[in-house]
Amino acid sequence: MQEQEKRNLLDQSSRIALSAFLHDLGKFAERARIPVNQEILDANKQLYCPHRKNHVDDKGWFSHVHAAYTGLAMDLIEDSMPELKGADFAPFGSWKSKEADDSFINAAAKHHKPETFLQWIIATADRVASGFDREEFETYNHGEDITETGKNHYTARQLTLFEQIRLHSEDKQRYAYRYPLKPLSPNSIFPVKSEKCEGNDDKAAQKEYEKLWQGFVEALKLLPKSHRNNWSLWLDHFETLWGVYTQAIPSATAFNIRPDVSLYDHSRVAAALATALWRYHHERGETDENAAKALKAQEQSWQEKKILLIQGDFFGIQDFIFASGGETNKRAAKLLRGRSFYVSLLSECAALKVLEALALPSTNQVINAAGKFMIVAPNTPATIETLQQIQKELNDWFLEQSWGQAGVGLAWTDASCNDFRRAKPGMPSPYKALITKLFDQLEIAKNQRLNLCGDTTAPIVFKDFLDRFDKDKGVCKIDGKSPASEQLDQETSISRLAWDQLKTGEWLTRRERILITRQSLNMSSTLKIPVFGYHISFAENQDIQGKFGEQAKNGNLLRAWDFSLPKSADGALWNGYARRTINAYVPKFDEKAQAEALLGKYAGEDKLELDDAKTLNHIACEDQTLQENHRWQGITALSTLKGDVDNLGMIFQSGLGDDTSFSKTAALSRQINAFFTIYLPWLCQTEYDNCYTVFAGGDDFFLIGPWLSQINLAGKMRQAFQEYVAHNPEVHFSAGISTTKPGLPINQLGEMAEDALERAKAHNPGQVAPSPKNAVNCFNQDMFWEEFSALSTRRERLQELSKDMDLSTGYVYGLLNLIDMAEKVDEKPENAIWHSYFAYRTVRMLERNKHLDKEQRKRRQEELAEEIANAGITRHGSNYRVALFCHLYQQRD
Repeated sequence: MQEQEKRNLLDQSSRIALSAFLHDLGKFAERARIPVNQEILDANKQLYCPHRKNHVDDKGWFSHVHAAYTGLAMDLIEDSMPELKGADFAPFGSWKSKEADDSFINAAAKHHKPETFLQWIIATADRVASGFDREEFETYNHGEDITETGKNHYTARQLTLFEQIRLHSEDKQRYAYRYPLKPLSPNSIFPVKSEKCEGNDDKAAQKEYEKLWQGFVEALKLLPKSHRNNWSLWLDHFETLWGVYTQAIPSATAFNIRPDVSLYDHSRVAAALATALWRYHHERGETDENAAKALKAQEQSWQEKKILLIQGDFFGIQDFIFASGGETNKRAAKLLRGRSFYVSLLSECAALKVLEALALPSTNQVINAAGKFMIVAPNTPATIETLQQIQKELNDWFLEQSWGQAGVGLAWTDASCNDFRRAKPGMPSPYKALITKLFDQLEIAKNQRLNLCGDTTAPIVFKDFLDRFDKDKGVCKIDGKSPASEQLDQETSISRLAWDQLKTGEWLTRRERILITRQSLNMSSTLKIPVFGYHISFAENQDIQGKFGEQAKNGNLLRAWDFSLPKSADGALWNGYARRTINAYVPKFDEKAQAEALLGKYAGEDKLELDDAKTLNHIACEDQTLQENHRWQGITALSTLKGDVDNLGMIFQSGLGDDTSFSKTAALSRQINAFFTIYLPWLCQTEYDNCYTVFAGGDDFFLIGPWLSQINLAGKMRQAFQEYVAHNPEVHFSAGISTTKPGLPINQLGEMAEDALERAKAHNPGQVAPSPKNAVNCFNQDMFWEEFSALSTRRERLQELSKDMDLSTGYVYGLLNLIDMAEKVDEKPENAIWHSYFAYRTVRMLERNKHLDKEQRKRRQEELAEEIANAGITRHGSNYRVALFCHLYQQRD
């Protein structure tokens, strides 16, 4: 396919996607009660709402009046959209015309009563996204305006999917929580009790929608005007904007539907399916009236395998991030954050490679989280041939640049429209069977990494390996294996990949935009190695606006992504560009740190400038406290915190039961990812500003920070995650915390964190099958989170007691020995004497507290016996070591 032909096909596919994306724009506009001329509204009703069932109010409105509002709303936002009235508006007959059945606006608005081929494409995608079959959809078409929760389309607020997940329990589903009707922000992604955001006042509910609509319209004006003629680039921006303002709008509120999928999640899945379906028919030359009749009849058409679900998975993430050479420790913090971002970048570029090769817009990527993605494509021989070629190109790149250390595997599964249907009573779920098939296919791809056994080109990559080394520069000092080509300093030579990773770690702290182009922009912040043929440049926030308009117009600029961190808890996450949550919070050297440096907090460490990123050695000092004698107290140490969501495969395969759909799967993936990519960086910024994420997204996370702050952060994350999943006890994560002195090789940090997590996952004192998980490992002690939380209280109580009396280091260390005895009472009954040892040691310790009189000592002895012997050792056993270690390490000079 010629380049111009390919670009034309991409433009047409993008128009189909946008039309499908906006098919329910009228829901948003009608609920906001946008001002309209009644005569125009009545005319639009006749055009877009031919079925005549009355609306619930007394004005005689049609049951799907939102379809009429779709056209009216497009009038209001038309000035901020791409050029919609050009002569070439294929595959539509025009942008907006009552005379043209296949106009863009008719295709979007007539999805409830389709007539033409393009209208049927979008209507079919609409029902497939929801898992409807024909009978269900016809009933829904004529439904009443009331939800399963008893609210109407104004007052209903979106339910959370998390509350409905059931893996082991047979308890009835509860619907106590709702999402507030607000734009996407660190706060708004959390559900709240229904009484806090849902009522019965239509007027008040409409005011909320009006405020949201006005925010959307104003935000739409921020899209770069110079990007409007590049359909796929503009559509990528628009998808982010649409997601920010519709992520909490219930998509369906008719026919007693449960409002648990957002308008955004339904829209993007419908857009992806519509584009894939249109491309399938377009490439087969089946776009006439007969094709429309076949789609309407549904029987044969819905059985054809028209859709290809493409999954991508980045494997070897930990090996890639923690690869270690001689110079890695000196630049560990910068290297870790650079590699982490680079992993996300590779995954994004791999997905872009697939989309570009297949001439599909960004909206066909329906899942995108932590190195995993899913793309909806047409199931044609050309598609599969292209995917095979892309997999080879990806393999070659990873073999060339990382010597097979990591890679991206592709797996694809064909599907019919029937495969997306939800289960009927007493029948197996076709969609659940499809999900199982997808998981199986991805497992096969994981076990065929880089296709080294079947690809005869792999040895060619290594053929001249030794010839690539420069005799003076030698081997890369960062990864310890690649030929060095770049001079980092007078003594250090590194590979181009290591150079890019270090520079990425540096630019992340001073840049907020990333540009992906076909040809290099030759900026000072452009990476040396093209990623799968794409050139990557980092841009300042203020530099990007309008500066690259010509690059957008000529097609060189493929993507412009905002990766900035949230600026406020409630502010909409929108800055005018498509957003990718692939950045991590990085602790910086601020004015407070400068002042503490003058007081000797970072003794022996390199001096940093204002806004420099802190090194791991600096971070290790941050949990020290300044005493009255001007000495810093507490150990200098780091903790790694690694965790992931338990039973994730089960959650996606069966957690929502048979009443699930493609839209719900995509929504659930997005929402799990949002906790770790939106809320977690915000939590680090605001409460744990010396902790930063090595990686976080999808269902897992890895953080490094000051030792005690990481322990506290783990508890806070667990508490927040409970709130995030509506306190569903079946949805939880496990974590491992490993505490070390700074200076340990970074690969060893990764191994220790992984070992701690594995021990937490294996925690199963009752030998329950399957393992309950929901556990944490800290100081080599495994426990459930409830106990970890209780130990935080014990730790705080020890601190209080220590202020009131002198709990000497020797006394506290002695308690560790008593724990050893208490643990082995069953093995050695004589160890029960630990109680007597405790009483004796406590009395002797209190006698050294000269400021206490006899009565005070007696009272303190009782307090210590209750707190340490009973609430501590007897209640928690060996796990009480966590509280004691924390107390001891805080007291050290």
